[in-house]
Amino acid sequence: MTALESLAAAHGVATSYVDFADRPTEVSPEAIVAALTALGVDAGSDEAVTAALAEVAAAPWRRLLPPSVVLRGLPGEVVLHAAEGVAVRLEVDLEDGGRRSVPVDGQVSARRDGRVRWTVPLADLPLGWHRLRATAGEVTAEAVLLVAPRRVELPAALMRTWGWMVQLYSLRSAASWAMGDYADLRTVLEASAADGAGVVLLNPLHAETPVLPIHPSPYSPSSRRFRSAVYLHVEDIREYAAAPAPVRAAIDALKPDAEPDRIPRDPVWRAKLAALELLWPLHLVDERRVDELGAWRAEQGRSLEDFALFCALAEQHGVPWQSWPEELRRPDGEGIEPARTRHAERVDFWCWVQLLVDEQLAGLGSDLVVGVIHDLAVGVDAGGADAWALQDALALNTTVGAPPDSFNQQGQDWGLPPWRPDRLAELGYLPFRDVVRGVLRHAGGLRIDHIMGLFRLWWVPAGATAAAGTYVSYDADAMLAVLALEASRAGALVVGEDLGTVEDRVRTGLAEAGVLGSSVLWFETEDGAFLPPEQWRELSLATVTTHDLPTAAGFLAEEHVRVRDELGQLGLPVGEERERVRAERAALLDRLRDSGLLEAHGGNVVLAMHAMLTASPSRLVLAAFGDAAGDLRQPNLPGTVDDYPNWRLPVADGSGRPLGLEELLALPGVRRLAALLAEGVRAVGAPVR
Repeated sequence: MTALESLAAAHGVATSYVDFADRPTEVSPEAIVAALTALGVDAGSDEAVTAALAEVAAAPWRRLLPPSVVLRGLPGEVVLHAAEGVAVRLEVDLEDGGRRSVPVDGQVSARRDGRVRWTVPLADLPLGWHRLRATAGEVTAEAVLLVAPRRVELPAALMRTWGWMVQLYSLRSAASWAMGDYADLRTVLEASAADGAGVVLLNPLHAETPVLPIHPSPYSPSSRRFRSAVYLHVEDIREYAAAPAPVRAAIDALKPDAEPDRIPRDPVWRAKLAALELLWPLHLVDERRVDELGAWRAEQGRSLEDFALFCALAEQHGVPWQSWPEELRRPDGEGIEPARTRHAERVDFWCWVQLLVDEQLAGLGSDLVVGVIHDLAVGVDAGGADAWALQDALALNTTVGAPPDSFNQQGQDWGLPPWRPDRLAELGYLPFRDVVRGVLRHAGGLRIDHIMGLFRLWWVPAGATAAAGTYVSYDADAMLAVLALEASRAGALVVGEDLGTVEDRVRTGLAEAGVLGSSVLWFETEDGAFLPPEQWRELSLATVTTHDLPTAAGFLAEEHVRVRDELGQLGLPVGEERERVRAERAALLDRLRDSGLLEAHGGNVVLAMHAMLTASPSRLVLAAFGDAAGDLRQPNLPGTVDDYPNWRLPVADGSGRPLGLEELLALPGVRRLAALLAEGVRAVGAPVR
């Protein structure tokens, strides 16, 4: 192993990996050096690599406590380093305000340059976020101590259930303002409950930067800690109900017209922001409302204040924040406190807007056995609120994506800065905790997009192609511990999107942690043949497709081949790609015939596909409204931005005619599919284990 390879291994940077076709693939030295540089490690010369390796060996010995201590279950231990012959005292400040003394009677396991390493057992501690405090002579140190359960437990009432995957923006009703909103979500949840469903999975509702243009992708948010205001249903705002008739009339006149074949986010936000501006002064005439806003701000703390300040600054200076005046580019910059004072009223406004969002989400899905599963995007917009507020925890000079695979043959660059694993540990995993808490608020479950990112992420160097990156590893045990504690406290289940190039250790680790996997029909194959449904995983969420893949009708019609060919997204000649897809389709039809499902559903291939889901033991079975309606278009085509209308398509029928929510819910295809799923899930039970 070369010195560079040793340094890379010490920092979790891969020098090779196994690709989607099980082929060993070497990583270029340039990608390795770029990843190390993004981690703050100089590897630009042989001398720098030698010095960095020496620092790796020496750094732990200089610290009395590690940067953080994470325990999944008890007993556990903490490793301390102190000068030889110096008495060490260790205490735990508990989350509830109590304090425990910990005897430092562990073993001295090593010595170096007059210092010793102690291994101290930890036991009999409650679950929670605590702090370790150590003293050795004149030296003191503190570290976050997380004590988490070993696994996330499924809801006790859950045997099996079914539901819908929802792209909320696409489900616009007659009452919504040209795109789906939180009132439409309530309608979907009520209809789902009436049909006997137990779960609805949403696209991410993360907050956008509230200046035009609004980024269409829910997977490139400004903040994952707060929720989108674009989905507010204006007429459900308390201040609207209390407004004088002329104010309500002025607001009603703002409602934009729906565009026939696109979701017009910018006109929608322009209109809703104008409505919010008219309603904002009315909160001041209601003393109880003023108190509620104050309580909300106190509960959310500094994170909400920083988010609201970011929104105010973005209104004045635009985005990205990297273009702001130097003194505003950090949340602790010289100009921040004066700006907080100068923009105090606007900060109040944006805190109020987040209160409105929270009120419209509260209680939704509570009558379903699981409820709403909210989606957690893999990252945030580099120029947005979280990247500004949490920049010390991010590698802002690189982006994440995925190496080439069969569906995305040129690889993917999602343009999102990754967490720095070293900084997460230094910060006690609190930034990740706050993100998870934000998404779990009012949630029955959490879906984690690209959950392999808890284990490793594909880092793409600035200016390089997506294929020219490498994997960087994370402390998966610590990340899973955060999930386990926060999900357990919320009474929520966790689903991981474990598709694509997935190491065996990932699926094993997720199963041990109680995290459900994702079983997608297109990928449930072995040696070119589709697996019988009874061989699918039990601890999984089963679907025919996802937002990044062809719809059922689109797959059968080869729409995804046509579109990718037109946009230059194929890595193979179009004829070869069609031949590959037709072989897949033939294999799928063979499985449907062999299972008797095609005949049982009168030759309806789409219904038979969904019957495969219900014939599996998967705990959660979900369908997409687009598949029920025969929509040919997938919501998102990875590898494109504006040359395909990603995240802008209303749900439509097979001819491309957009469907309003009222028509959609009554559509014969939706009614047939709901009945199939309800009956199929009842027919195939699964014991709680």
